[in-house]
Amino acid sequence: MRFWLGVTDKNWFDFLAGRAPDEVNFWQPSGRPVAQFLEPGVPFLFKLHAPYNYVVGGGFFVRFSALPARLAWEAFGEKNGTLDYPTLKRRVEQYRGVVIRGDPDIGCNVLNAPFFFAEADWIPVPEDWAPNIVRGKTYDTTESVGLRLWNQVEGRLGARADFGTRETARYGAEYLARARLGQGAFRVLVTEAYERRCAITGERTLPVLEAAHIKPYAETGPHLISNGLLLRSDLHTLLDRGYVTVTEDLNVEISGRIKEEFENGREYYAYHGKPLVELPGSAGELPSKEYLRWHNEHVFLG
Repeated sequence: MRFWLGVTDKNWFDFLAGRAPDEVNFWQPSGRPVAQFLEPGVPFLFKLHAPYNYVVGGGFFVRFSALPARLAWEAFGEKNGTLDYPTLKRRVEQYRGVVIRGDPDIGCNVLNAPFFFAEADWIPVPEDWAPNIVRGKTYDTTESVGLRLWNQVEGRLGARADFGTRETARYGAEYLARARLGQGAFRVLVTEAYERRCAITGERTLPVLEAAHIKPYAETGPHLISNGLLLRSDLHTLLDRGYVTVTEDLNVEISGRIKEEFENGREYYAYHGKPLVELPGSAGELPSKEYLRWHNEHVFLG
């Protein structure tokens, strides 16, 4: 098994370690992926900046996405490791060494089920770690150094009562279907699955696109791509309130209640009966008939 050991800031680590989040955004000031081999479920470990040459925790990789920092804040909030968006932007400026006008793009490594070791359990960096490494390094459990490091990590995880079943044995799409993902991961995964286009209109202005649950999370709807649609914000609101739905054959339906209640809606009725214009490329990520049926039966104002 190959895994990643990434370099991070102690302030970021300390901020998140005290909050025990279900997911984190291991962000970077550039929009380039840290490693090409990473796939969902692969361990992604944390190594602090020098002089703290220790492995101090980690998580399980979900997805990389280059996003405007404000959208990263909206998706993850304090799980970015800062108290607010202005602080996040200032951190980006500090790393880049320039004042940034507007909203900078950052690289977002979405990590699930993060863990943070107490200082007494920190692991010294492997003997082959070079002081000039800035971003991180790949390790492999088929090699002695990588296996020794991973065994130390697993030993510490195994001793923790608060760490539940880990999904490290299976990677890729199966991990995404089985792991308990957070709201931020859901938003990023749905955004990328729909190639950053509204499923109904094809709109590509990213700040107005939102990942909508077909069956709401509050109604036991999971954070799965198959329970999501990427929609323009107004259509997301109408979906949640039952004025819009999608049929099991992936056609749009607009409720007559819009005209009855608001004496308006001409733009929305133009989409009635039409198929979704954007869909995920993978069959396993298409909107689930089960969740669409639930929405039609329990939410839609037909």
